[in-house]
Amino acid sequence: MSGIQARFKLDWPGFTLDVDLDLPARGVTALFGHSGSGKTTLLRCIAGLERAKQGRLVVHSDVWQDDGQNAGHWLPTHKRPLGYVFQEASLFPHLTVMGNLRYGMRRIAGAPQGSLDQAIELLGIGHLLERKPDRLSGGERSRIGIARALAVSPRLLLMDEPLAALDLKRKQEILPYLQRLHGELDIPVIYVSHAPDEVAQLADTLVVMEAGRVLAAGALTDTLARLDLPIQLGEDAGVVLEAVVAERDGTWHLARVAFPGGSLWVRDGGHAIGQAVRVRILARDVSIALQPVTGTSIQNCLASTVDQLASDHHPALALVRLNVGPSAVLARLTQRSIAGLGLAPGMPVWVQIKAVALIG
Repeated sequence: MSGIQARFKLDWPGFTLDVDLDLPARGVTALFGHSGSGKTTLLRCIAGLERAKQGRLVVHSDVWQDDGQNAGHWLPTHKRPLGYVFQEASLFPHLTVMGNLRYGMRRIAGAPQGSLDQAIELLGIGHLLERKPDRLSGGERSRIGIARALAVSPRLLLMDEPLAALDLKRKQEILPYLQRLHGELDIPVIYVSHAPDEVAQLADTLVVMEAGRVLAAGALTDTLARLDLPIQLGEDAGVVLEAVVAERDGTWHLARVAFPGGSLWVRDGGHAIGQAVRVRILARDVSIALQPVTGTSIQNCLASTVDQLASDHHPALALVRLNVGPSAVLARLTQRSIAGLGLAPGMPVWVQIKAVALIG
């Protein structure tokens, strides 16, 4: 199955979007960057809500836009088989949830009932179908908006910061449903966000944008571990590792998760032995020792090798990339600590990991 080719150049006063991307045919691609980086503009170009004068968009071998042809080719938004989830669900207040879902299906002739039933099941909204929007929480409204986009059986799902308007409690309510979509949808999802925690939990592919251009694009695990990118994540700098639950310690409510190169003890999240999970390790929770350390509360101490060093957002700090087998971990240290330890690429060291978040 082919993926998505997106080439756009759009000039506005004071802003230029200039991107050239090849995205996978399945999984979640996160467009990540600060406000004004061009994430939503790119999404709107893909949807056909903005027309770049120079553009080519191919989705699953179907050409939706090609301005390189003699007469040009442009598929209007209403003819593109896509679902679009906005920050606000914008439900019709006079209709029930089911009425809103069925209204959204009208633009697609012959949209199968099965797609609506699947969306209702995936988003867990069966008990909400007879309610009016004024009786829904913010998280429930967001789930209805996503279900409405899925009900048209799209070949591409676009999501523009769907959690941005929610408080932390509502975000935690809806994230499990987004993770479920991530695992069960067989279509590509392009997800706009500036929240590193959302990206870490949901994305397979990461596209980093700044000033209308793509700084990097690649697998999430590889891209987060790069030190040559000006991704100013501050306290959120870190890596995501794909792992498998290997062991459970019922006495202490811990689980051991194995990843290529080692394993880590984490809080038991109730996952089955053998289940694939993600773990997130923030650079601020990693320290380095020249020898194995004993007599410490830190449970995870792994042999590693220094790979790269780079300056951080403050002159007193630096980021160190370490290889634990084929996997990468980042550590944030003071420049004085680096000098005191004599760290240099190729040097064998031990990484101590104070906290590990099991995120899926």
